[in-house]
Amino acid sequence: MLIKGYDDGPLVAGEALLARPGFWSNYLMPMCGGGASAARPGPEWFGDDGADADALSEVLFDPERWPVFRVPAEGGPGAVVIHRNMVGEYGIDYLLTHPGRSHAQQVASWEGDLSGVGLTWDELVRVADSPSAAAEGVQDPAARLLLVLPLLAASDVPEPAPARVSAALTSVGAPQVTAFSTAEYLLTHLTRRARHDPAWGSPLSGS
Repeated sequence: MLIKGYDDGPLVAGEALLARPGFWSNYLMPMCGGGASAARPGPEWFGDDGADADALSEVLFDPERWPVFRVPAEGGPGAVVIHRNMVGEYGIDYLLTHPGRSHAQQVASWEGDLSGVGLTWDELVRVADSPSAAAEGVQDPAARLLLVLPLLAASDVPEPAPARVSAALTSVGAPQVTAFSTAEYLLTHLTRRARHDPAWGSPLSGS
């Protein structure tokens, strides 16, 4: 698989992994942070169990196959999420695709925290809610939102945000009874480390 603008690694389409038990706990738990709190996140927050999470981690973190998750958008910028499985240098790279451009633009990486340029809540929602049926990739708005959620770079979010994330979590299999508290936990952690400066040019502008 080739992604123009990204020359590292043996890339493979990863979208089929989204439906596998253990995917969302592997992807989102690191975004929740660590700590010794009794309330720290576990796979069950995302509808998984430990065995599922462990089994899928062997696929997600395979250094010989780097899963790619494409989030194409209709009429505007989309995103590409790449598990960068270098031995001893694991991370997740986030790229944006722009209409009329043949190459993707890497804007951020996750290696225990986000480095690079993130997006506002409204920008994330715009990407999530604009699937392009004409392009290969993730079409479901719930999965799209959760895939780009780690790019959130704002010190606060609108009041409806936890309910939107909660609904997305429930849609991908998280327990309904705890989905809202999981959404609040995720958003609280992501906004605490937010580095977005309103004076910066948004990477979605294509600049």
